[in-house]
Amino acid sequence: QVQLVESGGGLVQAGGSLRLSCTASKNIFSINPMAWYRQAPGKQRELVATIFSGGNTDYADSVKGRFTISRDNAKNTVYLQMNSLKPEDTAVYYCNLRFSPVVWGQGTQVTVSS
Repeated sequence: QVQLVESGGGLVQAGGSLRLSCTASKNIFSINPMAWYRQAPGKQRELVATIFSGGNTDYADSVKGRFTISRDNAKNTVYLQMNSLKPEDTAVYYCNLRFSPVVWGQGTQVTVSS
């Protein structure tokens, strides 16, 4: 069974940057679209960014122009570079397959202070 481990979260001031990483226990990235999701307190989990096997990417309107998703297939790792962070970006961030999610990891907390 695939395991996903997210890391890189933390506390940052508005306008700051963070880089999240997600490593899988098996090579699933090269052939499967991967995505980052987030869940803020009291809200449903939402899709943030997707990277397809061909390298194309897609973003939620709320993060477009500020976040960049990328991957390193050799390292079984997906990244999320987050710039110009806003307090409303505060959430637990998760990665998973875009269309057939496996067991969710523990996520990584991102807190943006105003």
